Amino acid sequence: MPDEPRVTVLTRAGCSACVTAEQDVARICAELGHGWTAVDVDSDPELRAEYGDRVPVIMVDGREHGFWKVEEKRLRTALAG
Repeated sequence: MPDEPRVTVLTRAGCSACVTAEQDVARICAELGHGWTAVDVDSDPELRAEYGDRVPVIMVDGREHGFWKVEEKRLRTALAG
């Protein structure tokens, strides 16, 4: 059974920044051999309340890593650690 994805991108439909973040995360995770997933914040009232105004949010190992854009060098460092 594969490991749980290390990276989660909290997104919402119609968010162009979310699409860009997902593409960046997909590329970086593929290069480094890590899984990732995307979750629509509008699918969960708690997520919408917590993160709705600042998607995309990038989570690494269940913790908030950043929001609005992928900081590639910082994400690579987090995944290497």
